[in-house]
Amino acid sequence: MKRTASIIKGGSHSDQRGTISFVNDFDMNPVRRFYVISHPDTEIVRGWRAHKIEQRWFQVLYGAFLIRLVKIDNWESPSKDLPMEKFTLFADDNEVLHIPTGYGTLIQAIQENSRIIVYGDYGIENAKLDDYLYPSDYFESKN
Repeated sequence: MKRTASIIKGGSHSDQRGTISFVNDFDMNPVRRFYVISHPDTEIVRGWRAHKIEQRWFQVLYGAFLIRLVKIDNWESPSKDLPMEKFTLFADDNEVLHIPTGYGTLIQAIQENSRIIVYGDYGIENAKLDDYLYPSDYFESKN
């Protein structure tokens, strides 16, 4: 079965004590580490970064992000016109985007001072062994 990126929906409950936000269907058993990325403006573009063996999950903590994905076809010299998927994530929607192994990502805040948390299923010691970087303008969007 071919694995593709998917959205894991969350929810919230509010009463007189405040609001609880949750993503109960996000199974965190595979998660080994996480980090938070802050983008002060909407001009910053982070990517393309790809992982052959690590899967990742993205959740917006504040603001909103546009996340572009490509399934890498050749790790040393990927095609520049790979099909691109786009996901727009808003903190208020309380969703987690799951990105399986084999994808490259490019992220960009679409609201100022946005923050996103990234979960990974490998420890930091593996990061430099599974980190493929391509210029931010490498892939041509045809969609």
